[in-house]
Amino acid sequence: MPKYNIGDSRVIESREVSDGVTIRRRRESPDGKRFTTYERIERPNLAVIKKSGVRELFDRDKLSIAIKRSVGKFFVSEVEIEEMIAEIEDSLYAIGENEITSKQIGDIVLDELLKRNEVAYVRFSSVYHKFKTLDDFVKILEQRTNKKINTEIN
Repeated sequence: MPKYNIGDSRVIESREVSDGVTIRRRRESPDGKRFTTYERIERPNLAVIKKSGVRELFDRDKLSIAIKRSVGKFFVSEVEIEEMIAEIEDSLYAIGENEITSKQIGDIVLDELLKRNEVAYVRFSSVYHKFKTLDDFVKILEQRTNKKINTEIN
């Protein structure tokens, strides 16, 4: 496959890809060959500060695996889960800091789950808060009910 210098090509068509972050461009080289490029907005790296104080780079795949593991089959489709992960990631970058805590991530995940699926919310809460007894579940359900009531009032 020949390699082309993008600077020498002209754009024939541009369109946004369904993820809303990527632009697909059809280009034509000076010799008439057509090819496609994808442009994605590059975000700065986020450092996650774990409970232990250890810092590591934010890993979207790690977040995705944790959410999929905890929510089980409570979402209709993989697309719905990916949309939620994109919302969570956007919320993390919206904080505007280069470093975020694992607690901030967990809280944002819980907020998103609370909006979307109550059972998935409770399942994730049980892992996130390390429930050991039935009373732990009761407490989180009471908190969830109170949050829902407060949200509906406002």
